[in-house]
Amino acid sequence: MTTASKTPLTRTDAADDIETRILDAALVQFQKVGVKKTTIEDVAKQAGVDRVTVYRRLGSRDGLVQAVVGREVATFLAELTGIPDRHTDLGGLVAEVFVTVITRWRAHPLVERLLAVEPERILVKLTVDGEGVFAMSVAATVAILGRAAAAGLFEAPSDLATRAEIGCRVVHSMILVRGGLADLETPDELAEFARSYLVPIIAG
Repeated sequence: MTTASKTPLTRTDAADDIETRILDAALVQFQKVGVKKTTIEDVAKQAGVDRVTVYRRLGSRDGLVQAVVGREVATFLAELTGIPDRHTDLGGLVAEVFVTVITRWRAHPLVERLLAVEPERILVKLTVDGEGVFAMSVAATVAILGRAAAAGLFEAPSDLATRAEIGCRVVHSMILVRGGLADLETPDELAEFARSYLVPIIAG
């Protein structure tokens, strides 16, 4: 009896698999002990590769942090793309996106860990060094709003990208800085804030 052979991995597939393993290992280590206590050797051992491979693929420990954060953001943004299909009005759409982003990131194990023990590191990665991550967020928001406009939820203003960026800056700051005059802890409070303040910014 013959058995079907597995399709061999291409060189690109193998490289992607190695990088995925390294990023998975780095995420585990960062969440477990923080960045300062994580070494390249720790990540390499967890990933089943040598330390030279880690350096060659992703660079220094700071490079690992940037890559891990970038991947987490990209994965999460991809999950948001289906939200427009669940709504028939802009307020509901914006509220769900806003509540989902804020609550998920506030509760993300890596973000929680770094904000608790190494706030300066995560703040730098999401602010001073966060241009790439922020650009991804804006692009995803523009795409979501574009789909909503195409579905007739609202008439997109000509400067939609700029308005989307303003909304992303609000979300960005609220993830990193808690407190303020508004009570924005529960999903209902967040949803009401989105409808009252973000929808007018987006819709014009």
